[in-house]
Amino acid sequence: MFSKTKPTDGNDKHEAPTLTTPSAPSSSSSSSSSASSSSAPAPSAAPKPKPAPSILSSDLMVKGNLITTGDIQVEGTVEGDIRAHLLTIGEGATVKGEVIADDVVINGRILGRVRGLKVRLTASARVEGDIIHKTIAIESGAHFEGSVQRADDPLSTSEKSKAPVKATA
Repeated sequence: MFSKTKPTDGNDKHEAPTLTTPSAPSSSSSSSSSASSSSAPAPSAAPKPKPAPSILSSDLMVKGNLITTGDIQVEGTVEGDIRAHLLTIGEGATVKGEVIADDVVINGRILGRVRGLKVRLTASARVEGDIIHKTIAIESGAHFEGSVQRADDPLSTSEKSKAPVKATA
């Protein structure tokens, strides 16, 4: 971008202060300021680090909906819908509402519909509601009352309108 040597003739001596060459004292301050401003976009181009998950502790009770593009770990009680990227329901946690996430890990209790690309019910899971999923894993010992429906895109709103139609096998 900048060259250390630049051929100059008689006319360029008057223009030298306006050029950004590192050897000119008057332009070195403008060079460093333009260099720092040109290097400022570089850090923003780097990928941002993934933020830590939001944790709702066991003594917390939330009445309302939770919406995030990040991760949530629920250890307390939530009365409302939850939408997240990764949702982990702790063993002592209770959620009364619809759960929508790319990845859902259920160790506790959910009273409501679960929609996720990957849904996992561990042995301590207690789910009372329908599960709409792309992939599902249910460990031995999990308690589940409701229907299970596979969908290619369980997170889309069109699937929500199709969900009440239950197929019998």
